[in-house]
Amino acid sequence: MSTNKVITLEEASKHNSKDDCWLIIGGKVYNVTKFLEDHPGGDDVLLSSTAKDATDDFEDVGHSTTARAMMDEYYVGDIDATTIPTKVKYTPPKQPHYNQDKTPEFIIKILQFLVPLAILGLAVAVRIYTKSESA
Repeated sequence: MSTNKVITLEEASKHNSKDDCWLIIGGKVYNVTKFLEDHPGGDDVLLSSTAKDATDDFEDVGHSTTARAMMDEYYVGDIDATTIPTKVKYTPPKQPHYNQDKTPEFIIKILQFLVPLAILGLAVAVRIYTKSESA
């Protein structure tokens, strides 16, 4: 009975180039170097998924059963799950409060509204003034 090789994330992360590319998908490690040129999405897609758990990237695309069957050909071993960091909830960096009303764009928008309105008001006032004088 043969046991599968257990690979750490650190070890798998070293294989992240066009000449040597390993992916971690579903708790297993695959050497996809020979498949880079044949991948329908291009080699950049695969290379961008190295050095991390690429399971979500793989599942989001919706691969065919044929593609899933091909994976066995590239199987290297199982990933040591303790070396993969747990997912951390994203917290945006602290930023100072942004006051939209003090931006130059806001002032320009106000002027774009007020200037034509002032011109229209001036035109109406001139019209009323000249009409009352000629009567």
